[in-house]
Amino acid sequence: MTVHFVGAGPGAADLLTLRAVALLNAADVCVYAGTYLDHAVLDHCRDGAELVDTQDLDLDQITARLVDAHAAGLEVVRLCSGDPSIYSALHEQTKRLDVHGVPWDVTPGVPAYAAAAALLGAELTVPEVVQSVVLTRTQARSTAMPSGEALAGFAATGSTLVLHLAITRARALAAELAASYGDDCPVAVVANASQPTEVVLRGTLGDIADQVEAAGLRQAAVILVGKALAEDVRGGESYLYDPARDRSAKRR
Repeated sequence: MTVHFVGAGPGAADLLTLRAVALLNAADVCVYAGTYLDHAVLDHCRDGAELVDTQDLDLDQITARLVDAHAAGLEVVRLCSGDPSIYSALHEQTKRLDVHGVPWDVTPGVPAYAAAAALLGAELTVPEVVQSVVLTRTQARSTAMPSGEALAGFAATGSTLVLHLAITRARALAAELAASYGDDCPVAVVANASQPTEVVLRGTLGDIADQVEAAGLRQAAVILVGKALAEDVRGGESYLYDPARDRSAKRR
């Protein structure tokens, strides 16, 4: 049997991929991240499936549940919030499964930053304004950041910046980022995107911390920073769709 790492998307039960739903329908055991998911997602599991919430388990305990289920010949889904390629502990878990000889695969999901941008109606790469997006986080009591990934370095590029796992440090981060982006730089904070409890805040680096604190946000939020977030942003035109572009060349 195979352990399937499945991206659950931002939380809404109807934002899973067709493949994700099929895997959940077939699973004997679903090991899920209860802190971040709308429990309606679990309605995709069949009646009688064992549901294991990992919010009170450490990595070794989670791995043990996956290994034991595999040894029992059960089909297992490890349901991750968002997309497994970002902050999912996929690397640590799959290395442990490899040690035990347990096969695994990965099904992608809608990442939280994409769901947040959709709620905002924003394109994060606006022609002639910004063409890069940086996905990163900050360090408080969490895993250390590599020395070359200082937030100030990313901010200096002027890219659209997406901060995960940073909502409890909104005030300090806003002050730090203002040195590069300016106090009037547009900011959006989206918590629990696509879920019934979703919260959307829009402001600037100068006032967003006040809004975050007033809303009492403590987890499951992303912070988006950059000129592309301005509601009246004006950019150029994409070359791909330019009427003046020569489209006579045959496709190869």
